[in-house]
Amino acid sequence: MKNQYHPRQLAFAFGTLCLLLGLFVSPASAVHIDLQPPGQREFIRDLADMITPEDKEKIRAICDKLLTEQATPIIVITIESMSKYGGEGMRIETFATLLFDQWGIGQATVNGKEWNTGILLLVSRDDHKARIELGGGWGRREDALCRQIMDEQIIPRFKQGDFSAGILAGVESLDKMARKLELPAAPVPWWQYAVWIGFFGLAIFTAVSLYRRGSSGWAWLFWGVVFTVVGAILYQMATSRGSGGGGFSGGSFDGGSSGGGGATGSW
Repeated sequence: MKNQYHPRQLAFAFGTLCLLLGLFVSPASAVHIDLQPPGQREFIRDLADMITPEDKEKIRAICDKLLTEQATPIIVITIESMSKYGGEGMRIETFATLLFDQWGIGQATVNGKEWNTGILLLVSRDDHKARIELGGGWGRREDALCRQIMDEQIIPRFKQGDFSAGILAGVESLDKMARKLELPAAPVPWWQYAVWIGFFGLAIFTAVSLYRRGSSGWAWLFWGVVFTVVGAILYQMATSRGSGGGGFSGGSFDGGSSGGGGATGSW
């Protein structure tokens, strides 16, 4: 005997199925971020007015060179708050992912090869949040470096109120990361300057002691240790200079998508 279904039962079953399917669709996927991207090789939208004109010129020069030589765009966006542009109650990771995909940052392919190495640096001033979002071509391999850049270069300067310097330092470090070069050293904290002053005072004391009492073994041994420590510090602060080649002439937006990880910071 065949089962007979009443039209109302069929309608109820169809409605239930649609409801269940809706549960598996991310609400964020339907959200549109109300922001227009910068021009193809402009690289910056400073809507929160956080970057000085001088630093904007430096950032654009760095980004243009990297895009030409590595086909990797760095896009910098500062906003007043996420809620102002359709991100009310949204985590900055979600906001950055949506914006990255909406704009299509980077190139999906270059010369027939999968590429997708775009980089987004997003700063939300009033939310006190910053995010580095990478294209899917990075494959989560650079998460640790992004965390280092955020923690050592960007956030310390933001906490001091120097937003422009923090963004510039972040871009410089991301450029190094994209070129697989050593990252710049972290800013020197105030106490290290105090240590140098202490060393200077000890140098004067030692010079006076040697002048009055003649050369004694302890003084030369002491300064041997000092110079060893100073040499180690200077070695750690040393960075490599990059060089590049190639001649990519495309723009900053050509179908790239997020998915390569990144890092978030707050101040």
